[in-house]
Amino acid sequence: MTDAPTPAAPTALDLAVIGGDGIGPEVVAEGLKVLEAALGEDGPKVTTTEYDLGARRWHATGETLPESVLDEVKAHDAIVLGAIGDPTVPSGVLERGVLLPLRFALEHYVNLRPAKLYPGVESPLAIERVAPGGIDFVVVREGTEGPYTGNGGALRVGTPHEIATEVSVNTRFGVERVVRDAFARAAARPRKHLTLVHKHNVLTHAGHLWRRTVEEVGAEFPDVETAYQHVDAATIFLATDPGRFDVVVTDNLFGDIITDIAAAIAGGIGLAASGNINPEGRFPSMFEPVHGSAPDIAGQGVADPTATVLSVAMLLAHVGLPDAAARVEEAVAADLAERGSAPRSTSAVGDAIAARL
Repeated sequence: MTDAPTPAAPTALDLAVIGGDGIGPEVVAEGLKVLEAALGEDGPKVTTTEYDLGARRWHATGETLPESVLDEVKAHDAIVLGAIGDPTVPSGVLERGVLLPLRFALEHYVNLRPAKLYPGVESPLAIERVAPGGIDFVVVREGTEGPYTGNGGALRVGTPHEIATEVSVNTRFGVERVVRDAFARAAARPRKHLTLVHKHNVLTHAGHLWRRTVEEVGAEFPDVETAYQHVDAATIFLATDPGRFDVVVTDNLFGDIITDIAAAIAGGIGLAASGNINPEGRFPSMFEPVHGSAPDIAGQGVADPTATVLSVAMLLAHVGLPDAAARVEEAVAADLAERGSAPRSTSAVGDAIAARL
């Protein structure tokens, strides 16, 4: 599911579990249920450690991500995250206090987001553009640079002369490592096609660094065809011709935006999985649904856990269990094909997928 070289299969799997806020704990429970079913009695022994990170901890202690917790998390094989975010916490506190520090400290420089339209799932696009199999691509988004590094500031705040800056940080080292990862994934896929998405006609410094890097690294992958799209043009093609994309590589901000469009055209953000990847395995990678914490339905048992289950499939593939990952994705695909419109509870969806394993 991740189109990357597969490591040796583990004999045990030690997971850090961050349920987080809102519906996060509910969907994570179903994801872990499916993971256990996929591995069965003969698979690797799974141990989990839960970490209370998010709004509840912040309200109780004022902490976001204590250094001691970060050190513990680093010792695990992988991380399962539900959702972080709560309207009772000031905007940015949890995102910059939990999510970004995890990505930076664990060197999650690849944010991997597949977009696939499964049979039985409706897309808002015209049906002739999105027949099953017509949408099947992956976005490789840089995860540790760009405008999200916190390089910027504000002057004269609250006055008519206020100045605010957000500096996009792009290094050759950071760009090259994510571009190499994207080429490796493209080389492993049948179409062997990679599209760089940026805006180098206007963002000339960062954009041409990305362009040159893709050209230079691409010379080492002669079997991979490359293309370029300005980000505004890419949004048009995502809505009119998504089948043209195979692997997309882009920076942190553009990737954040176009992956939500990708999720929308492939059936909705409730089906969108993601992985924050440290490809070398020096630190545990983190897998999470793209959707938010949905506090308006938290505790009602109605959240769809499918995105979390697909994120678990990505986790299994990443740690060296591709067969289990494929079985999970196949079970999800079968469930989606037969799901219909009748409402089901969170646990009922998890039970149905697990039963197919």
